[in-house]
Amino acid sequence: MKNRCGSNTSMKTTICAALFCAGTLGMASQSLASTTVTQTLVTEPDQGLTPIYNLIQSAKSSIDMTMYELVDTQAQTLLDQAAENGIKVRVILDQNLEKSNNTAAYNDLTSHGVQVVWAWTKYAATHQKTITVDNTISAVMTLNLTSRYYSTTRDFAVIENDPADVAAIESTFNADFAAQSITPPLGDDLVWSPTVSATDLVNIINGAKTSLLVENEEMSYSGVVTALENAAKRGVAVTVCMTNDDNDYETEFDALTKAGVKVSTYPDNDTALYIHAKVILADYNTASAKAFVGSENFSSASLTENRELGLVTTNAAILTKLNSTITSDYAGGTPWTKS
Repeated sequence: MKNRCGSNTSMKTTICAALFCAGTLGMASQSLASTTVTQTLVTEPDQGLTPIYNLIQSAKSSIDMTMYELVDTQAQTLLDQAAENGIKVRVILDQNLEKSNNTAAYNDLTSHGVQVVWAWTKYAATHQKTITVDNTISAVMTLNLTSRYYSTTRDFAVIENDPADVAAIESTFNADFAAQSITPPLGDDLVWSPTVSATDLVNIINGAKTSLLVENEEMSYSGVVTALENAAKRGVAVTVCMTNDDNDYETEFDALTKAGVKVSTYPDNDTALYIHAKVILADYNTASAKAFVGSENFSSASLTENRELGLVTTNAAILTKLNSTITSDYAGGTPWTKS
């Protein structure tokens, strides 16, 4: 992991992002008896954590959270308060790579009645970042709840109420919480590691006809790198935006640019935007447009050894926002030139 780590689609309508920022997400949860499936995108650092905090505060009966790294006292306090108010709160925290960082939260939550378990060591890491409230609404996130990175890190979350997705997330959570084997259900559009993500992400890239916009923290998985190269060679406009961490991916960046991929990077320092997001936007502004948003990095460990979760969306408003944000991020970086 780096220093900050570390399918089917269906057309969906959008919850206005202002709903969450205004703190009225509880009303949204109450309205889920309707048949309308809704999604909204949260963009960090632009929106701050208010939408995520509001989601936690909206809980009436239960909160289930799987989190790679939890070092956010405000989030912890909200979880503590929920448990003290009689809400069933369960949390899975990674221990293989982040036990030292997660121990303070583990102890604090346990002392306030939250049911906390260390993630199953079967996985190289539990890198998933998901919050499910009242068995009806889930946030599938690229971000960890680590407050020291919020102000400078590019991340996204999709908050949705798709019943099939939520049920799949919950059944997998229940198994992971009990350290029991499960083949995670796919719901309508979920992308799980270590079961299907490598195939699903390569398939998205291979299926692109006009364009690919990509942000990720890592670029070492050869299947993804080769798929991006091949896409550029067949005439797809491929754009990649990342943080350049000590030239770790110099070989991959050189190969990508040689194939015709446009690569832009940011320096890895305390003031530059840090690209922690894991996103693929394919064929924007066409009938086949879709996007992947999730916790999966483009590494062998992330795709084949970790517990991870992402989703594929065709939501028009989400695709538009992703296109605008990634395009702006690319323009703000430094074009990679072959060494």
